[in-house]
Amino acid sequence: MPASQNLQQAPDNAVAREGQAVPGTVFRTRVDHEWVDVDTAAIFDNRCVVVFALPGAFTPTCSSSHVPRYHQLAPALRQHGVDEIVCIAVNDAFVMNEWQEAQQAWNVRFLPDGNGAFTAAMGMLVDKSDLGFGPRSRRYSMLVRNGIIEKLFVESEAPGDPFAVSDADTMLRYLAPDAAPPADAVIFTRRGCSHCARAKALLREAGIDYDELVLNRDFTDRTLRALSEDATYPRVFVNGEQIGGADALAAWLAQRTA
Repeated sequence: MPASQNLQQAPDNAVAREGQAVPGTVFRTRVDHEWVDVDTAAIFDNRCVVVFALPGAFTPTCSSSHVPRYHQLAPALRQHGVDEIVCIAVNDAFVMNEWQEAQQAWNVRFLPDGNGAFTAAMGMLVDKSDLGFGPRSRRYSMLVRNGIIEKLFVESEAPGDPFAVSDADTMLRYLAPDAAPPADAVIFTRRGCSHCARAKALLREAGIDYDELVLNRDFTDRTLRALSEDATYPRVFVNGEQIGGADALAAWLAQRTA
């Protein structure tokens, strides 16, 4: 039956599907310009897999929050036993491949459910015709062990695009309730700055991933002046706190591990 004729009401009680096997289906993917069929057994059997599904590639919440955070938290999720992180959307393989390239989300496997077969079998196919999307997936995430759904987080059907429980941080808290999430760090640098190189090395040695913003490439001096009274380089910020330059970062890291 075509997916458009098989729209189902997504379950309000996600617990109803926990303990069930993931639906059997085949995902039509594209690898090096060739069609490659991947079945659910190859993805889920004898493995621990986190899946997050969303309404569509290149859409705002999916691109700005859902995918990036799973990509960022992939190392932490793997540390707690996850073998793979999978993103599923009712989009074709060409779109999903281009979206992964645009997102640079290489820690996540993008699976196209172009006909909505997997999504329909999950009971998550919903009608987004009011947006011009047609049949799409409801936003949800799940933890699958050895092909069995252990935990399912399904967003509500409230107006708009609810995004409260299917995020990567919620999944990490489920897997490791006592684990602190990885630090979020950004470093403002300029070319040829030896102190900047030292600060980046300190962050790497501490296992802290960071985004680097380079003067006159990613921002102007005005940006840094708007954030800090001290507009010298480097400027390191962690979890919303200004740490400072390389010396301040070294002291902060020493205190953190004391």
